[in-house]
Amino acid sequence: MESAVLNYLKFEMTAPTAKCFLRRFVRAAQVINEAPSMQLECLANYIAELSLLEYSMLCYAPSLIAASAIFLAKYIILPSKRPWSSTLQHYTLYQPVDLIDCVKDLYRLCCNSNSSSLPAIREKYSQHKYKYVAKKLCPPSIPAEFFHSH
Repeated sequence: MESAVLNYLKFEMTAPTAKCFLRRFVRAAQVINEAPSMQLECLANYIAELSLLEYSMLCYAPSLIAASAIFLAKYIILPSKRPWSSTLQHYTLYQPVDLIDCVKDLYRLCCNSNSSSLPAIREKYSQHKYKYVAKKLCPPSIPAEFFHSH
């Protein structure tokens, strides 16, 4: 049976990455009746790509990294508004409380990216075509109440 499945797939298989999940989650994160936010998409991709350089991030599932990158990107873009919604919860299957550790680790990576010895991702996302998202300032902290359902 294994052989039949592999032959049917023509041996074209891959492990899902955070990028696979990000495509879907970015659509869920867009507010209805609003123009799609390229800034949100670029910033979430930047944050997710930063996680690729960190061995310590391997403990998180790719879907969790993608969901956490969306949470953090929405927070950085609009710090006064709760970054998580019932729509995101529905499409990601994550509640804000599930994201705490991963968001905090991504936040640290994001805030410390200027001092990284591996600047390629930051340089890539500092360009016009990526909306200069790597140049965005990190807010000083993330309010704890944003991780609790309201």
